[in-house]
Amino acid sequence: MGILIIAEAGVNHNGDVALAKSLIDAAADAGADIVKFQTFSSDRLVSISAEKAEYQVAATDPTETQHAMLKRLELSESMHVELIKHCKLRCIQFLSTAFDMESVDLLLALGQQSFKIPSGEITNLPYLRHIGRIGKPIIISTGMSNIDEVGAALNALEAAGTPRSLITVLHCTTNYPTAMPDVNLRAMLTIKDALGVSVGYSDHTPGIEVPIAAVAMGATVIEKHFTTDRNLPGPDQKASLEPDELTEMVRAIRNIELALGDGEKKATVSESKNMPVARKSIVASRAIKIGDELTETNLTTKRPGFGISPMEWDLIIGTLATRNFAVGEVIDR
Repeated sequence: MGILIIAEAGVNHNGDVALAKSLIDAAADAGADIVKFQTFSSDRLVSISAEKAEYQVAATDPTETQHAMLKRLELSESMHVELIKHCKLRCIQFLSTAFDMESVDLLLALGQQSFKIPSGEITNLPYLRHIGRIGKPIIISTGMSNIDEVGAALNALEAAGTPRSLITVLHCTTNYPTAMPDVNLRAMLTIKDALGVSVGYSDHTPGIEVPIAAVAMGATVIEKHFTTDRNLPGPDQKASLEPDELTEMVRAIRNIELALGDGEKKATVSESKNMPVARKSIVASRAIKIGDELTETNLTTKRPGFGISPMEWDLIIGTLATRNFAVGEVIDR
């Protein structure tokens, strides 16, 4: 199985199903495997007086509460059905992150076959148990958490019924955008080694180089926010890729995926034809007569490489010439 690329539409649809369909189209056109939304009820998710994060304040009306902002970004059940239908039409997988247990149940009822756990729910034990009991593949983001919290979440999911083999853990930094010194991409490998789990990376940095680097380091899943237009209103638009950038990221990841290969060190078919041109053979450095002893004085190594390999130098030195050799002629036995 190749690298799974999740195009994170999130709430960049602004509650508009037509815009959400445009996001699906952009993700499909870019070649992503999955387009992901967010499923929640603002009433179940936050209190009326909950404040917004700094990046949300900067990107939206600063006088608006988090609850009011999220209320505008909800997707109804009928909108979910419409978006799932459009995903099938565009041959891209629909996925949505559920932020509460009722939303998990809705997605399950709509036929979702895997579940994405957001960073904010990694310490929500009842929620983790609820998803763990389903026994479907799980992708879990780990922003704001330490290795012990990640391990505890994995243990909870396993105890509830989902084996670790079905869980992929995404290293993540929950800040929009994420500054390069805060990425700490090596933590992805720490998670893999310490917890014995498949890993990936959920990216909030500007640009596309960090997710590409994550693939080169062994990520099996990449998640990246995208939008149709960064100038649209909304909390996540500014930290999202635009369609041409998403396309370029997918292209680059697919190339890196091909370049990683199978890990066996061997000559490729394409380079094998260059061996005679680039490698050397044992040749006569001066005229040699039949019966002469072959020595370091009358032998050297030169291209082409279709004769006796210089790695057999010690076996040739001290033997007798089987015929006459002109200067520069390849030695044969």
